[in-house]
Amino acid sequence: MDPTRDNPLIRIKAFFDGLGILTLFAVLLLLILGIGALAGWFRKGEEPEDAAGKIRYEISDEVQASQQAFLSKEQIGAAVEAVAQTLSESKPVAIKKPEQMVPGSDTAMALADAPPVDTTAIDAPPEDADAPIDPAQMEIGKTQFLVCGACHGQNGEGGPAGPPLAGSEWVTGPVSNLILIQLRGLKGPIEIAGKVYEFPAGMTPMGYQTDEQIAGALTYIRNSFGNKASAVKPEQVAAMRGEVGKPQLTVEELTKP
Repeated sequence: MDPTRDNPLIRIKAFFDGLGILTLFAVLLLLILGIGALAGWFRKGEEPEDAAGKIRYEISDEVQASQQAFLSKEQIGAAVEAVAQTLSESKPVAIKKPEQMVPGSDTAMALADAPPVDTTAIDAPPEDADAPIDPAQMEIGKTQFLVCGACHGQNGEGGPAGPPLAGSEWVTGPVSNLILIQLRGLKGPIEIAGKVYEFPAGMTPMGYQTDEQIAGALTYIRNSFGNKASAVKPEQVAAMRGEVGKPQLTVEELTKP
């Protein structure tokens, strides 16, 4: 048994030591709370939200004062009333957007019956067929192909949702085929390098792209993955814009490569 445990002096000292530690802890706690309260007192009325609100009110007052210097409330009210009257009396006019044509609608049916565009000039061998491909156009095409690659494979190898582009006679064949497919999409079977491919949904039309984007994408696939063919020009795409909105193509409507 430890004889010091029965020593009254040691017990009294331990008691006062514990009391001192507890007192010190209480003092520190009160000190921390006091500093926090003091900081809050100094910060009172200067919260970030208050400062930002003050700036907003000042700007709002300046804008209103500037407006009133040019137009009175009566003038603004009269202008609003005049605009509202004009809008209420106007008749809405339908805007025809072939890219957003409703399948089966009268407009879509009429567009489907329209004669096909003459592709003779577009498919004629270009005079600059051997000219180097513009690197800037290839960069545009490379960017656009990031979407195409989701189905056709980023290296043109094909995939579960799209046929291969590498070594495809359709890719290096008549330019009009590619433009038509891009503008109208494609459904049904297609034979590529002796193998038949068919995908349930076919290819979705990409007519929302600009002429430059379509020309770039087609030039890119015609000169990538081992393919080599002439560039596609934006003006060639523009000449076939009338095909946008027509039903998806079938291979029978294309020019055999």
